[in-house]
Amino acid sequence: MRSLLFAPATKPELVPKLAGRGADAVVFDLEDAVPAGAKVEARAQARHGAEQLLATAGPEVWVRVNAVPSEWFEADVAEALPTGLSGVVVPKVEDVAQVVDVVDALTRIGLTGCDLMAGIETAAGVLRAEVLLASPVTHAYFGAEDYISDLGGARSADNDEVLYARSRVALAARVGGVHALDQVVTDYGDDERFLADAAQGRRLGYRGKLCIHPAQVALTHQAFTPGADEVARARALLAAYEAAAADGQAAISFDGQMVDEPLARQARDVLARAEDT
Repeated sequence: MRSLLFAPATKPELVPKLAGRGADAVVFDLEDAVPAGAKVEARAQARHGAEQLLATAGPEVWVRVNAVPSEWFEADVAEALPTGLSGVVVPKVEDVAQVVDVVDALTRIGLTGCDLMAGIETAAGVLRAEVLLASPVTHAYFGAEDYISDLGGARSADNDEVLYARSRVALAARVGGVHALDQVVTDYGDDERFLADAAQGRRLGYRGKLCIHPAQVALTHQAFTPGADEVARARALLAAYEAAAADGQAAISFDGQMVDEPLARQARDVLARAEDT
């Protein structure tokens, strides 16, 4: 999964369009995109929309419920999640007990085969990321806007204020074997800023990005899918390295750069990402 496109559960008119947006996955959102007064009706809309999209054999289909401590969580799980769902997104996860509560709630409705995505977007969540991002959690995202709001900071285009937290979540996800998705870019009309932000995320180890507008899907794929030149260089580097290794050499010079096993692993990762798309 490179792109996860958010769709408000309260906008059923968007459902027929979602399969054609090109996203790897779509999530019907019951949390931030739905005001408190519309939470109840949004559950049926999310379920119906998810069922419609599942019938298209298109992208993966997820539903984001409200946070576990909220008054809406239990009913969200009971009423909004259809069978066949790819996964459930849980925002603002802060401790392991909440993960246990989610698994128990899903078990009660018989939804045990889907993936679980944890939103790490508060100070407590970031601090405990290394224990939160492990099985049964399979996916995670870093939520910069909520994190900075919780921390009492301020956002900037260069992302300096979230570098530590963003890096910590990516690191914890890697150690825990969890697929990590990067923060949103709220200015969906600025393609240049989005690509720069996505490039930062990829350098930090994220495997994809949250998308709040359909236009961001193609940009995400551009940023997180190795280009032809990158793939060609990775292949050439590996060919040279493996030939030298067969002769007993542990390091070589390639394009004026010293290449040993860590750089060879990076090249293999580039090829693996290219093959997955």
